[in-house]
Amino acid sequence: MKVLVCDPIDEEGIKILKDAGFDVHIRPDISYEELKQTVGEFEVLVVRSRTKVTREIIEAGKNLRIVARAGAGIDNIDVEAAKEKGIKVLNTPEAPAVAVAELTIGLLLSLARHIPRADHSMKEGKWIKKQLKGWQLKGKTLGVVGLGHIGEKVARLARAFGMKILITKRTPPPPEILKELDAEFVPLDELLKRSDVISLHIPLTPQTYHMIGEKEIQLMKDGAFIINTSRGAVLDEKALFEALKTGKLAGAALDVYEKEPPTDYSLAKLPNVVCTPHIGAQTVEAQKLASTLIAQKIIEAAKESS
Repeated sequence: MKVLVCDPIDEEGIKILKDAGFDVHIRPDISYEELKQTVGEFEVLVVRSRTKVTREIIEAGKNLRIVARAGAGIDNIDVEAAKEKGIKVLNTPEAPAVAVAELTIGLLLSLARHIPRADHSMKEGKWIKKQLKGWQLKGKTLGVVGLGHIGEKVARLARAFGMKILITKRTPPPPEILKELDAEFVPLDELLKRSDVISLHIPLTPQTYHMIGEKEIQLMKDGAFIINTSRGAVLDEKALFEALKTGKLAGAALDVYEKEPPTDYSLAKLPNVVCTPHIGAQTVEAQKLASTLIAQKIIEAAKESS
C-alpha cells in the first residue's frame, strides 16, 4: 500500500510502516493543490493539523482506504465524506494526553502566579514584586469540561494540588473515576457558576462550536479564569475579549485559537491573557508516541480491510 505522509511525524512511525512493507512517501510541505492532484495515487494519507482533508480531497482520492491523523482532534478531516466513501479515519487521542495535561497545569500556574509577567519584567530590569500578588491552587474549584484522555489527567494533576474538582460531560463518568478523583459530576451551568477556574477539553464539532459564549461567560463567577487547550472555536473569542476587558473574567490562558495562526492578536496582547502557539502536543515523547501509535493502527486497519 502506498502511504503519503503530508505533515512531519516522528521517524519511528515511518520506520514501522516501511518495515511492515508499506511504500511510504514523505511530503511534509505539500500544498493543498498538490495534494488534490496526487492523492489519487495513494491508499493511505497521514496528517497532523496542518493538512486539511476536505470532501474535495477525499473525492480526488480514488484509491484512498485510510486517513490517519497522528494526534487527537479530527476536525481537519471531513469524517462524513470519508464515511460515505468507506474510508477509515484513524487518530491517536491517547498520544498527547500527558503533554497537553501538563501544559494545562503550566498555564494554570502561570495565571495564578503571574509567571510570564514576572519573567518579562525581570528581563526588562524591573523589580515589580508588589504588583505580582497571586493566588494558590489549593482549595480552589476547577471545572473540567470534558473528561476524555486529557481532561481526566488534568483533573488528577489538579487534585494533587488540593483543588476541588467539578466535571461535566455528555455522559456521566464511571462512579469509580469520580470517587478516585473525589470529583462531582454536574451540569455545565452549575459548573460555570461554581468554578474558580474552568478548563476546556472537548473536541470541535458542530455541537461544540462556541459552546462557551457570552451567555455562558455571564454565568461564571466574577473574577474567574478560563483555560483552553482543546480547540479554539469551542470558545467565542469576541465574547472572551469583552469579558477580559470589562473585568468580568480575571484572566485566560490559551493554547488554541479560532484561526491559527491568528490574523488578529488583540486577544493575545491583553495583559490578563497567557498564551502559547498551540504547543499542547509539542513534546518529544508525545510526538514519538503519536507517530508509532498511528503506524500500528494503520497496519491493523490495513489487515482488517485486506
